[in-house]
Amino acid sequence: MRATDNQGSFLNRISIRRNQVVSMDGNHEQELQDLELFQKQVADRFSDLLSSSSEDGADALLSVSWLRKLVDVFLCCDADFKAVLVVGRDPSQISKPPLDRLVPEYLDRVVKALDVCNAVSHGVEAVRHYQKLAEIAVSAFEQRPIFDGQVRRAKKALNSLMLTLEEQEGSNLKSAERTWSFGRRTANITDRALPGRVHSLSWNMAKGWSAAKQIQAMSANLVMPRGAESSGLASPVYIMSTVMVFVMWALVAAIPCQERNGLPTYFPWPRQQGWAQSMVALQEKISEEWKKKREKPRLAGLLEETQRLERLGQSLIEFAESFQFPTGAEGFEEVVAQVAELAETCKKMEEGLVPLQQQIREVFHTLVRSRTEILHVLDQGGKVSAPPM
Repeated sequence: MRATDNQGSFLNRISIRRNQVVSMDGNHEQELQDLELFQKQVADRFSDLLSSSSEDGADALLSVSWLRKLVDVFLCCDADFKAVLVVGRDPSQISKPPLDRLVPEYLDRVVKALDVCNAVSHGVEAVRHYQKLAEIAVSAFEQRPIFDGQVRRAKKALNSLMLTLEEQEGSNLKSAERTWSFGRRTANITDRALPGRVHSLSWNMAKGWSAAKQIQAMSANLVMPRGAESSGLASPVYIMSTVMVFVMWALVAAIPCQERNGLPTYFPWPRQQGWAQSMVALQEKISEEWKKKREKPRLAGLLEETQRLERLGQSLIEFAESFQFPTGAEGFEEVVAQVAELAETCKKMEEGLVPLQQQIREVFHTLVRSRTEILHVLDQGGKVSAPPM
């Protein structure tokens, strides 16, 4: 379900407060109903994400297709959040404590999330480059009969792929930029045309910018409301902040990003809350994978397709190094199967990476619009609450 469609259905299910000016106390029961519905929406969406990433699920955890679902979940949650916080509400309510502190903190997280979107969009370009190199190898290996020339061409592409995948954290995507020329020179040897570069909204991040520090800053001061605040508007602000931190953190873990050393692997999120249970379970799964990655602090990230390229690429390089013409039947069937798996992985990347990049672009612009809308409400609330001159 698209975020815009979801917003309409959500608005139909909550009580419309348009053209009404009511006090917080007089509307407390309605606030509880809206909060309960919002929590249920968040819980259901992340439960679906968790189910789809299980062993018998449709999408592997941190695969391109799973990340696309994750981004869709974020867009839907953002639409629901604005419906609860902004639509039909007396602006003065958002200007009162504790929202006068919590909402500006949320907007600060939004600004940081915009930077993360830029970094991730730039990282998707690097992943698309991995795909191009793998496609060159597939094209060479699929030639029949296969001669030394095709094997050397495939080996050259795979060696470049391995060099790029093994780039260490802190390299700022330099190897990907260096090897773009290899992809351009050899593009004409493939059987199928390689996709052209997509102009992303990203720019080269500042030299000292760190994805890990950005996530740390977003999660700072993120404390669950307690007491009376837990049944008011402070709660959806906290929930949406948590959703935002999780989504940006997962994207950074999966996609190559600048400076991820020190990326958090634990967040003190309230496991006992129904809306958070599936999110915490996903966070723990991803954290376990990230801890394994620390043994090899590579820039490539945890994207499922990237890890598959690495595994298949290493095996096919071993085959290429021992290749002699004519090829014997022994062991060649396994190579054919690996090439087919590599081709299928490239196909999934071809089908999913550009749409994922477009979704990240949509998140960027949605966050900009949301921030503008909330700032407008805050401005109106300040005017309403200001004493007459």
